[in-house]
Amino acid sequence: MSTVSRRPASSPRELARAADRISFLYLERCTIHRDSNALTVETADGTTHIPSATIGTLLLGPGTRITHQAMSVLGETGAGVAWVGEHGVRHYAAGRSLSRSSALAEAQALRWANQRTRLETARAMYRLRFPSEDPAGLTRRELLGREGDRMKDCYRAEAARTGIRWRGRHYTPGDFTSGDPANQAITAAAQAMYGLSHAVIAALGFVHSGHELSFVLDIADLYKTDVGIPVAFDVAAASPEDIGARTRRALRDRIHELRLQERIVADIRNLLAVATATDDEDTVSLQTDHGQHLAAGINYGEGNW
Repeated sequence: MSTVSRRPASSPRELARAADRISFLYLERCTIHRDSNALTVETADGTTHIPSATIGTLLLGPGTRITHQAMSVLGETGAGVAWVGEHGVRHYAAGRSLSRSSALAEAQALRWANQRTRLETARAMYRLRFPSEDPAGLTRRELLGREGDRMKDCYRAEAARTGIRWRGRHYTPGDFTSGDPANQAITAAAQAMYGLSHAVIAALGFVHSGHELSFVLDIADLYKTDVGIPVAFDVAAASPEDIGARTRRALRDRIHELRLQERIVADIRNLLAVATATDDEDTVSLQTDHGQHLAAGINYGEGNW
């Protein structure tokens, strides 16, 4: 097994783009090592090799142990890593994202820091979720009210489609099993969508606010009514057994079918008005007054500006 010091870091151009990777991989009750550029997952049933550069987000559930070398290769290939609780419901910590360019983070911060552009972005997100409606002129409070009504309509419609008796959305933090099968499936689907979103975005938010995962929630919610909730009701209608694992598998297949990661990347770029492909940039520059950028690696004195 090679060590980090003997292996040069991969450049962004050598790595699979976020849009082309497996959406997420959930592991529990196993030991994760590294073999060259692959992960080895050891369970009671044997060892499985997984190419690290094909992973968008690795969700580490209860009973997982991961070595320093395994985390090293995940960092080198830009895979997102999230530590989650039982059933994949609680989020404890997360690692580095794939992109090395700051362009998206800068665009996000600029739009978030201005109240006018923050509201414009929230309206644009609403249009993505509900394209038949025009939220122009709506305040943030009005957007939230409309969103709440649309979510209730979506729950009722999916319950009617699948024949499930719906008593409303109920989730007790830290108690996954307190809800009925439909609520458990919705919770499991939401957590998996958050993990997927975490692979390609950063921390600020436009609709949610005040938390490091605000933007994660914003982006994941864009696909809740079209992807997450229908899958959850289908799983709950089929059987009440093993809801969490079955929901994650069904959602994984649906995400692959829809090429959702590619869609998320495009939607984020459109929302932030960043049109150029910046994920493969690996440059550092020095910034001066008035937005001027200078090449790094040079000591600038009075005579060489």
